Amino acid sequence: MSSSTAQLADALSVTGLSVRYGKSVAALKDVSLTVADGEVVALMGLNGAGKSTLARAVTGLLPAQGGTVFAGTIECFGRPITRRSARHIVRHGVAQSMEGRRIFGALTVEENIDLGGSTVPMAELRENRQRLYELFPRLAERRTQAAGLLSGGEQQMLALARGLMSSPRLFVMDEPTLGLSPKLVVYVRDTIRAIQAAGTSVLLIEQNATMALSVADRGYVIEHGRIVHEDTAADLREDGQLQRLLLGLGTEGAA
Repeated sequence: MSSSTAQLADALSVTGLSVRYGKSVAALKDVSLTVADGEVVALMGLNGAGKSTLARAVTGLLPAQGGTVFAGTIECFGRPITRRSARHIVRHGVAQSMEGRRIFGALTVEENIDLGGSTVPMAELRENRQRLYELFPRLAERRTQAAGLLSGGEQQMLALARGLMSSPRLFVMDEPTLGLSPKLVVYVRDTIRAIQAAGTSVLLIEQNATMALSVADRGYVIEHGRIVHEDTAADLREDGQLQRLLLGLGTEGAA
């Protein structure tokens, strides 16, 4: 594949993806979606709809949860990554901040951040760490503190910073506003805008539809493992049927 062709490829292309855990009923059924290079795309749905399963499939973490892709393909920037290892996918330019933050509480803030840069050379790791301290100054102030002592909002900053340490071209964000105050929801929204402005594509997996559609270019709605709706973020914000479908999701942080 020529470099010019790779530049034109979508950041993410999921086609006909079906996933199951063990011998259970499929958790994802014939899912297709795209994230264009430089785009923020929201994937919204209620708990259990299949959002996190899709994130794990894209980032190579599905086998660790006992999941299997049994149909469909996943491509990042024009290259197939279906059934590739998580480490291979990170090296290909994909990173994830996981639902629930998953920080290492006994390690310091800086040690947690550096774990996200395990695939990059030391000089680049130092540069990336400094760049992220500028993006998250609160983490710079607490770099030697045990991560388990951070507030919930600070732990979310740390999870985002750790994911960004590998300089991903595609960043998968799984429920980044879960459990956060309205003020911190706005902070996460603004951080997503900064990540996009720096040239990184984002797949934003969110229950807070109002926040997600305030920052996304396009959006998909998933229900019972299937994509049931897709449109521009502007049109989705005006869709009364969608609002009823997502009734009960968060509404803070829409400014």
